Amino acid sequence: MAFFLSSLLSNDIGIDLGTANTLVYVKGQNIVVDEPSVVALERSTRKPLAIGTEAKEMMGRQNPDIEVVRPLRDGVIADFDVTEEMLRHFIKKVQKNKLLVRPRIVICVPSGVTPVEMRAVRESAERAGAREVYLIKEPMAAAIGIGLPVEEAVGSMVIDIGGGTTEIAVIALSGIVTWRSVKTAGDELNEAIVTFLKRKHNLLVGERSAEQIKCEIGSAGALESEIQHPCRGLDMVMSIPKTIIVDSMEIRDALGEAVDTIIDAVRQTLEQTPPELAADILDRGIIMTGGGALLRGLDRRLVEETSLPVIVADDPLTCVVRGTGRVLENIAQYQKVLM
Repeated sequence: MAFFLSSLLSNDIGIDLGTANTLVYVKGQNIVVDEPSVVALERSTRKPLAIGTEAKEMMGRQNPDIEVVRPLRDGVIADFDVTEEMLRHFIKKVQKNKLLVRPRIVICVPSGVTPVEMRAVRESAERAGAREVYLIKEPMAAAIGIGLPVEEAVGSMVIDIGGGTTEIAVIALSGIVTWRSVKTAGDELNEAIVTFLKRKHNLLVGERSAEQIKCEIGSAGALESEIQHPCRGLDMVMSIPKTIIVDSMEIRDALGEAVDTIIDAVRQTLEQTPPELAADILDRGIIMTGGGALLRGLDRRLVEETSLPVIVADDPLTCVVRGTGRVLENIAQYQKVLM
């Protein structure tokens, strides 16, 4: 009976509210939602027609009566009303029968979030049904999710490459010592591919196609054997559908500038790191998380550029939301890392 009541009452939720994907962790259940941060709206009424995976399927295929939007840009809320609808949808989805108590929610935000943006996230979550809202910086959540000793007097460096931002932080004693947040991440890599194909091949492709090319053949350094991929789009000269073959060398060149920006941000963060913590990083290495950590050869490029060990975390896409889960399991222990 006691277990039944606690299962009805204990409905704490951790949310990685990402530019590309939203992940939801429910205390005692693990990750229960992993869907695109996309909403399809009826244009005339702004009423949501689909949210998450179903909405992303409509992207680039919708008719004039439907608008498909991504309510988060560069890691922060760009459309408050739509974000609130999306949050309400995901909270309702994971709550199911747990309606006796409104949930406590831990939400991740970028390191460079402003007080206005923090208030917007908090208010959106409260209006979407939260009882209490705690905020935590993304690199801190990622570090906790990986299992790094964030409370100890030991330096840990995390690079979290998401959809809208790349968050780089050196963490020690439950705080972020030095950090950089750059708006060059997964979306920027996709846009670089779209621009390259338009300029080089007169081919117009959508965001989803560009993302697929990035995942299939994108790289930050030379591959042992270069690979090719068919690319479908609209011929800008003839205005007809067309398929071309692109290779990984072309796409690597297209991504070069964005990759260099991320590497420069890592260097700048290291330059600002106190010597004692820099020595810890030399021993322990840099940990990469987020979807961008999966870009082929990026870890090797960072090793070449920094002369430091670089480790890609296990299941890098879920590190941040797993961190919110650990915080939920013991909020008192992690009080210092919450905002």
